[in-house]
Amino acid sequence: MADTPPATPSSAPAAAPAAPVDWRAAARGTLIERLGITVETLSAERVVGTMPVAGNTQPAGLLHGGASAALAETLGSFAAQAHAGPGRSAVGIELNATHHRGAREGVVRGEARALHLGRSTASYEIVVTDEAGRRLCTARLTCMLVG
Repeated sequence: MADTPPATPSSAPAAAPAAPVDWRAAARGTLIERLGITVETLSAERVVGTMPVAGNTQPAGLLHGGASAALAETLGSFAAQAHAGPGRSAVGIELNATHHRGAREGVVRGEARALHLGRSTASYEIVVTDEAGRRLCTARLTCMLVG
């Protein structure tokens, strides 16, 4: 089954842009807030955010892989929610992550880029890098759009 919207005639009016996602309100009292994740840029096609390493490490002192995965899922989910639009929700249904190297300090940056924006699903590649721009983690997230 195809997951892309049908073509619209050129005479049809363009769809109104989706209402912006209020990520700060959505993050209150959640893991997002606890991890210190902030969002700098947010659209359905691309989301950029950061997270401190401090407080998000495993016992050996390295950035916890689960924290990297949570950053990736957060950024991709916010993008999918922007794509879903008002009255709909985005729910993560699949996440995978490959950890390439560790980080012991500083702030990591994640960038989610759309791979597929359909009617019922949206998929993103999320790259997490350190302050020197070195790739720490590559993740892929698929969200189901409901509502």
